[in-house]
Amino acid sequence: MTKPVLYLIACAAGPTQHIDEAVRRAQDAGWDVCLVLTPSAARWWEGRIPKLETLTGHTVRRQYKVPGERDALPKADAVLVAPLSCTSLNKWGAGIADTLALGLASEAVHLGVPVVAMPFFNRAQDAQPAVARSVAALREQGVTVLHGPGGYTPHPPGHGDAVAFPWDVALQALAGPTA
Repeated sequence: MTKPVLYLIACAAGPTQHIDEAVRRAQDAGWDVCLVLTPSAARWWEGRIPKLETLTGHTVRRQYKVPGERDALPKADAVLVAPLSCTSLNKWGAGIADTLALGLASEAVHLGVPVVAMPFFNRAQDAQPAVARSVAALREQGVTVLHGPGGYTPHPPGHGDAVAFPWDVALQALAGPTA
């Protein structure tokens, strides 16, 4: 039996340093994981992308393909955007899809693909009025945004714990194989 495909989209936020752990957890939950990184997040893994490709069995995507190029990834059954940075949240909420990561997430929800997003940023960033507007805009579109109680509660500036990011909470929010 073919496993359902999860697009794990990671932005440049602390937990992305440990994205391989998230991939393993999603695989253990029964997903065929395809990893998509924002350009900034991809820089964090520069030189180690082959390790992620071996782990997932797929090309790690980080930029749009050129016209006529075959898509390297299978079609997604679900999308998890985690960790979602404050910058990417606000761009996505405003409808800006200037990266492959945001383009895939923006399109998926309107194609009927379940989309879950869990941010990772600090309280000072969370206080920016655009954050509440962006969260509301995404929720109105049908994105499950795990922001606040029951998801990720922004941490004090300088005190984020990237290792303790609640990957399991994000994975359980997906309507997936073992969720």
